[in-house]
Amino acid sequence: MTDLRPVDVDFPTKENICLPPLPWLTFAVVAGIRARQTLASASSSADNSFGFLRLMFAFAVLVSHSLPIGFGADDPGGALTNGQTALGEIAILGFFVISGFLITRSGTRAPVLRYLWHRGLRILPGLWVCLVVTAFGFAPVVSLWERGTLHGLFSDSDGPFQYVLSNSFVAIWQYGISDLLLDTPYGQRTGTSVVNGSLWSLIYEVFCYLLVAGLAAVGVLRRARWLVAILALAGAGVMMHDLLRAPEIPGPQGVHGPIFGVDGLDSYSLVYLTYVFLLGAVCQLYRERIVLHDGLAVAAAAVVVATTQFGAFAVLGYPAFAYLVLWLAVRLPRWTRRIGRKHDYSYGFYIYAFPVQQLLALMDVPRLGLVAYIASCTIATVALAVASWHVVERPAMALKAWSPRRRDTTTGVRPLATARRGPRPDTEKMPAAVGADQATTVRPPATRHRG
Repeated sequence: MTDLRPVDVDFPTKENICLPPLPWLTFAVVAGIRARQTLASASSSADNSFGFLRLMFAFAVLVSHSLPIGFGADDPGGALTNGQTALGEIAILGFFVISGFLITRSGTRAPVLRYLWHRGLRILPGLWVCLVVTAFGFAPVVSLWERGTLHGLFSDSDGPFQYVLSNSFVAIWQYGISDLLLDTPYGQRTGTSVVNGSLWSLIYEVFCYLLVAGLAAVGVLRRARWLVAILALAGAGVMMHDLLRAPEIPGPQGVHGPIFGVDGLDSYSLVYLTYVFLLGAVCQLYRERIVLHDGLAVAAAAVVVATTQFGAFAVLGYPAFAYLVLWLAVRLPRWTRRIGRKHDYSYGFYIYAFPVQQLLALMDVPRLGLVAYIASCTIATVALAVASWHVVERPAMALKAWSPRRRDTTTGVRPLATARRGPRPDTEKMPAAVGADQATTVRPPATRHRG
């Protein structure tokens, strides 16, 4: 089975990350000893720019996809970095750095089942509605535009119903619907029907969520954080191994291939994205030892640029990029901190951008020029992202504190939710609600993250 991921745009031939205990972050600790702020103190509150960065990364993916989807051309990032990366790939790396940092914090504070409940609420409802909107909203419009009829659309073996069912559990097994969109620039370029190529990365993010849950369940995050650093160092070893075996430097490194023979899962993406996630995780676990220094941020930016030109982007550029992302999260102008704090449109923007770009490409919007095409796609995607957040994602997140009610085992009757008038019961004898953020007897106060 052909790999249908938009390799020219998202996460193709080589990517790596940034690791805290690696030499780069060790240097950050030593060189910044006299600085006033550590990563722990800077990220201790919600007053940061993570929401803004996530939205910018989602927009970067849209921009990176614009040439392949709208014009059937290569993303210029590949040529500019000698095939090492592209704008969309860098954006995906940024997502995973931030996820590693914030989700690891969530894993250290919430019980494992509560943590998994939160992660499911953040990812699945938005995905499910996106699949339905794509299959039963976008696909009929495309069918009418291309064929002038809906005949056969819903009865095809690879039609809308099968598309939703095949992709409902995060892993994307069916990228196309009834051979639609083959005549778009992207369809002609790849020879495949791809409705939403951006969804490929979700399975790897969920894998990282499960990794955090496993590490939390066995107590590693609280009592043996050094094991996470060891895992990240092992990932760095893989990056170095792939660099040494690369056909040329600078150039692509690493090998794509199915995992356990499953074509829908790519070993390269799993290893490289997990490594990026672990870099963010280590930064979270060792945040009190990592100093944020403006001079180091400038040096990190220089390393990122230099490695894209001369090679070793995965080995040296990724750790520098991770440091740079976290530095930006606390150093960007204050107005950026308001973006995404209450309304996080980044996930909706990411999952709806690709089908919007395909639909507008089909309608020949690219003839207006690249800038007009990007602007049109952005406006339409923002509208869908806003609707997704307010109608689906936010209501789903409101269920974070939900817990099954327990029956009174002595009477078989559910306890009343409200107390009658009279003396207050002894609160010390009442168990704290499972997962209640304010229950200090269960865990420290939780801080909101992204998902």
